[in-house]
This record gives sequence, structure tokens and C-alpha cells, in this order.
Amino acid sequence: MTDQFLYTTPLAPQAQPLIQALTWEYETRYGDYWGAGDGVKEMERYPAELFAPPDGAFLLLLRDGAAIAGGAFKRYDEQTAEMKRVWTHVDLRRQGLARRVLLELEAQAARQGYSRIYLTTGFRQPEAAGLYLRSGYTALFDTEIDPEIHGKLPFEKDISHLLPAVLKTA
Repeated sequence: MTDQFLYTTPLAPQAQPLIQALTWEYETRYGDYWGAGDGVKEMERYPAELFAPPDGAFLLLLRDGAAIAGGAFKRYDEQTAEMKRVWTHVDLRRQGLARRVLLELEAQAARQGYSRIYLTTGFRQPEAAGLYLRSGYTALFDTEIDPEIHGKLPFEKDISHLLPAVLKTA
């Protein structure tokens, strides 16, 4: 079993399992909230170019050539990358794969000059919210009330401490 990171594009053939599974996930978790077909609309909301260097990145974690996890970021502002599309194959969850993707994307964001990460997750994704909180992200919402009231759950993380490390290795 060999795992490797691959920086690519959401349009790449290797990315299609991630795109299709994430679309299905949005449809099944939010279909009755957003409306049928809105998972597709959510996935189409951000064009692939937003996840391309120099402002963004799209990452897959491959195992023996197949996508098992992935994620991306795009420019939010000059200092901030916005994390999007963090995903793990449904059969491989609870193994730390999303955390590996998150750490790699944070390092890549720092390599691209960002000092802060911003992201949102949906109120029906408690696993994602837990991952972000365990990974040092600060919730920008009241965690004591029903998350559905918020709709989207925003988080942030200062990654400026990564900048000196990536500059040394560059």
C-alpha cells in the first residue's frame, strides 16, 4: 500500500471519484435542506481555475493510484487561503486521512505565501467540524447553540508559524 500526494486539478480524471462522492455527500446530507440538485450546484459554484497556482491548490491523496482523500484551497484575500472540498473516501474514514490532507494543504498554503486559513463547513457535517477544532482551528460561531441556526460554520487558523519553516526549505 503506497500513499502519495498529487497536486492536480478538479478536472483531472483521478479527481473524479472525489468530485462525484462529494457531490453525492452534499445531496444526501443537504438535499432536503437545500433542495434536489443543489449538491451539484454547490460543486459547480467554484470553477477549477480558482484551485490552481499561484492563488490556489487542488490536492489528492492517492493510494496505489486511486484517490482516497483530497482537498483544495483558493485565495480568500491577500493573506488568507480558503480551504474547500476536504474529503475522505467513505470506506476509509476515521483513519486520519483528512488530517493528513489538511496538514499538507496548510503547508502548501504557507509555501504560497498565505499566513491564515479560513473555511466553512456545513451544519450537517459534525465530523468535519470536529476535525477542524482538533486541528487547531478557531470556530467563528457560537458552538453552544444548534449548528443548523448558523447554516455554514466558519473557522479560521493562523498558519504564520509555518512561513519560516517553508522559507528555509525553499
